[in-house]
Amino acid sequence: GGRRGPENVWGSAATALICAACSVQGDTFLGVGSNVYVLGFVSALATKLSDTFASEIGKAYGKTTFLITTLERVKPGTEGAVSAEGTAAALFGGLLLPIYGYFIQLNSVPAIAVAGFAAFLACNFESVLGATLQEKEGFGWMTNEVVNFINTVVGASLAMIMGGLFLGMA
Repeated sequence: GGRRGPENVWGSAATALICAACSVQGDTFLGVGSNVYVLGFVSALATKLSDTFASEIGKAYGKTTFLITTLERVKPGTEGAVSAEGTAAALFGGLLLPIYGYFIQLNSVPAIAVAGFAAFLACNFESVLGATLQEKEGFGWMTNEVVNFINTVVGASLAMIMGGLFLGMA
């Protein structure tokens, strides 16, 4: 990459900021428990780390890369390309922050699995967005920063929904 600007920060961290702000509004805010917002916060950041691990490890060490939508072989660095190495790195990266969150008492052990799984799913969804919309004609507005924002919203939302469904969070 090149020089980073404020749009990179907002694209990568706005979702986490919103979740963090909502989590400190009391025991519940807009009918959602603060612990659910904390799970969204952790998962939004885990999603971005998962994506970063996937793309950087995949570009550097991916031996064979495929387009996620067609499984056609493509060059490393192609939008929507995935590799075994990048996919493993995505899973690892998606678990790091939820594990850290457990050790600083932000979340429970079961929440590690929920946030990590949500981050991994969102990371793969981001690859689908990259393959189908990013850098395509008529989608000039679908910049990397917009994709990152959508990615973190998906990761946080999935975690918050799964937290409610599987962990009894309200």
